[in-house]
Amino acid sequence: MSSGSVSAVDTGLDELADLVHDGGVVVLSGAGISTESGIPDYRGPTGAARPSSPMTYQVFTGDPAARRRYWARSHLGWRLIARALPNRGHRAVAALQAAGVVDGIVTQNVDGLHTAAGARDVVELHGTLSRVVCLDCGELSSRAFLDARLREANPEWSAEVTGVNPDGDVSLPDAALDGFHVVPCVVCGGVLKPDVVFFGETVPPDRVAASFARVEAARVLLVLGSSLKVMSGHRFVLRAAKLGIPVVIVNQGQTRGDAHAALALDAPLGPTLTALVDAVVPEPGGAGWGPVPCSTPPVAGRAGEVPLLDHPPGSGGPTR
Repeated sequence: MSSGSVSAVDTGLDELADLVHDGGVVVLSGAGISTESGIPDYRGPTGAARPSSPMTYQVFTGDPAARRRYWARSHLGWRLIARALPNRGHRAVAALQAAGVVDGIVTQNVDGLHTAAGARDVVELHGTLSRVVCLDCGELSSRAFLDARLREANPEWSAEVTGVNPDGDVSLPDAALDGFHVVPCVVCGGVLKPDVVFFGETVPPDRVAASFARVEAARVLLVLGSSLKVMSGHRFVLRAAKLGIPVVIVNQGQTRGDAHAALALDAPLGPTLTALVDAVVPEPGGAGWGPVPCSTPPVAGRAGEVPLLDHPPGSGGPTR
């Protein structure tokens, strides 16, 4: 279905509204829902020219130089991610959940924008950039705390940022890394890693189980902004199709799951989901709809998150 055809999109929107109107919808979202917030996706229009490959778990854990390069790039990229605000797509999903149309949300994104928009009980399949984990002792801390420590450790260091990648880092020449210092865990001195699932890393089994449980209980699986190229997300479409649960996809461009979809709508997420809320929520001005005030708390980094470690070691921080 072409996004250039207004009549086709309008027809698809009517079909979409009919499919989700009775509720029981579980959302599976990907990077495409966050592009309107200024965060590029991996394979869609804004991610087509990505200049570098994403970090892998094997490289991060096995190569100190690559780890330093990652943290330098991520230190700058986090400032852009932390300032990103929920867009119309995130707010529409939150409104559909508040109206009882959406029962559950599983996201492949690590930007925290669903929660910032007011969505509840979001399964963050690949983790969140707003947390940091120690690979040695398992201590969890907030990204805001790490950001402050990195600024203190690198008071004179700076580099030019030309753009941000979906996984929260930026592209930097090797020469720009000179003088950048990585900081260790404040509890044990171990290696810190963002609490996200890198390429080549296994998604925690409890998150996978929680996601499958939501999908299996759904009346409709609604895929938003994901090409479904990787099995991490595609497997939920396969499970829904196997169980006879209708799969609906809204994405800019074709997806790996189109063959299993009752409806595949090629359209921009923001305006499409806004129109969907207007079509299925009786009172668009009611609770959960319209602009959602959002700010970035100094510790948690996202509205609705529980502050983690923002204190000296030994003062009772939470552990994994």
